[in-house]
Amino acid sequence: MPPPVAALLYHPVGPVPTRTGPTSQQDRNHFLISLRETGAVHFRTRFPLRFGHLTVSAEKKQFPELRTRKSGFVKVADSEIFSVEKDDGENSGSEVGWLPSFPHVLVASMSNFLFGYHIGVMNGPIVSVARELGFEGNTILEGLVVSIFIAGAFLGSACSASIIDKLGCRRTFQLVTIPLILGALISAQAHSLYEVLWGRFLVGLGIGVNTVLVPIYISEVAPTKYRGSLGSICQVGTCFGIISSLFLGLPSENDPHWWRTLLYFASIPGFVLVFGMQFAVDSPRWLCKVGRKDEAKIVIQNLWGESEVERAISDFEAVIKDDDVNSNWLELLEEPHSRVAVIGASLFVLQQFSGINGVLYFSSLTFQDVGISSSASASLLVGITNFIGSMLVSYLVDKQGRQKLLVGSYGGMAVSMFLVATAITFPVEEQLGHNLSILGTLLYIFSFALGAGPITGLIIPELSSNRTRGKVMGFSFSVHWICNFLVGLFFLDLVEKFGVAPVYATFGGVSLLAAIFASYFIVETKGRSLEEIEMSLNPNFAARDDEGEESRGGACDAVVAD
Repeated sequence: MPPPVAALLYHPVGPVPTRTGPTSQQDRNHFLISLRETGAVHFRTRFPLRFGHLTVSAEKKQFPELRTRKSGFVKVADSEIFSVEKDDGENSGSEVGWLPSFPHVLVASMSNFLFGYHIGVMNGPIVSVARELGFEGNTILEGLVVSIFIAGAFLGSACSASIIDKLGCRRTFQLVTIPLILGALISAQAHSLYEVLWGRFLVGLGIGVNTVLVPIYISEVAPTKYRGSLGSICQVGTCFGIISSLFLGLPSENDPHWWRTLLYFASIPGFVLVFGMQFAVDSPRWLCKVGRKDEAKIVIQNLWGESEVERAISDFEAVIKDDDVNSNWLELLEEPHSRVAVIGASLFVLQQFSGINGVLYFSSLTFQDVGISSSASASLLVGITNFIGSMLVSYLVDKQGRQKLLVGSYGGMAVSMFLVATAITFPVEEQLGHNLSILGTLLYIFSFALGAGPITGLIIPELSSNRTRGKVMGFSFSVHWICNFLVGLFFLDLVEKFGVAPVYATFGGVSLLAAIFASYFIVETKGRSLEEIEMSLNPNFAARDDEGEESRGGACDAVVAD
């Protein structure tokens, strides 16, 4: 049983009236008192002072609300004594926008394209592979060929943090693409079952590292204002990879050897990724952490704008410790890292047990009931629905926020599953029942693409600290792969024993539980820099600020009184 999740709760109060400055001693005292009692503003006397009221609650175990700071100056007696940082919920953004970061994000998303491609590449041709290599009819071995990459992915996710911390994101991309390329080529040239299994395992190894690496990289190079939109490109890349594999796999229905060509194709994006990363930037946060501050400044200037350089470096240094590179797994048992690790793992448990893989597997049978007999055509329709939802979420995520989309996504998934279960259980006209099942399935896929799919991988690195981001992501994705395997292992047995309707109703119940979990435990990170989020959620920073307030508060009073 994991330790209880403690949290800091922020108590908001009303806005402070705008003032140009006190004109008498009485006004000055009243002005200082009103500002100190307000959690929506913060002060500086050449250094940050925070007066937000944070309390620890054992009953309501959720993160505090996060605040975005926007600085302005209040003049007292014609002197700039302190700055007021208003919590207006807006983000000034970057002076250069999202375009400079986009090519780097696009190259990184090639990893997700490979992920999606390898998800779809074996679904259709597995029969041809089994026939040619001599294990046709053995469902256990056929399932092993399709799913052995999960074992590799689990191992890759578990080992990813150490590699990323040591080499940085850019070199890690290039390194882990090697098993992706080799695995595809070994599988394409295989003449035995063992060669196919070895190739698929290598592919899984690379996929496991990349599923952790891509969200971290994008979250650390994207401008704060566009981090959500750029981060959701991961899901778009995955969908595009699935659709591409389905399109390219159509000839396999007539050509029994086409599966080899498909696997040769899988190596091409890997070479593109290795080459593209040669020209991509490394994470400025990692560069600063390992002491390459000058390189970090150049990256920030090129991606976020020159005006962001000094502020960003200052924020990085505020959260970086001298031994950050040497963080260890035991730190995930300590606060606040344990909270984020538990929440990250819980999000993936809920995501997988809400039934996405089961619904995708069963969708082809659902479409057969309405006359769509081709499994490739059914999968293509599902893939297009997923792609449309992924494109829409890239537009909405930085406008509506992560939490709202996550709650709405799981709510839509719950309604969809209950709709399908109802259509199957209650006596309705046969064609109407089939149509409701199709509608529920497509609505489920669309709802998943709007939040549960992309937001889960996006928000975990945002909530994680700079010190443990890689390890939190590695742990969370390891849990993801375990749950993925369990759903795939038991889904058909559960359907055979209990029927489709009860299983789908259970998926709907888990989705509803996930919506409640997201509304209760997930805070909104939209428009906040990673350093702001870390300092807001880490009680060590809060304690440091409280000490600073006590030691410097008197000095501020003395200056105003003069």
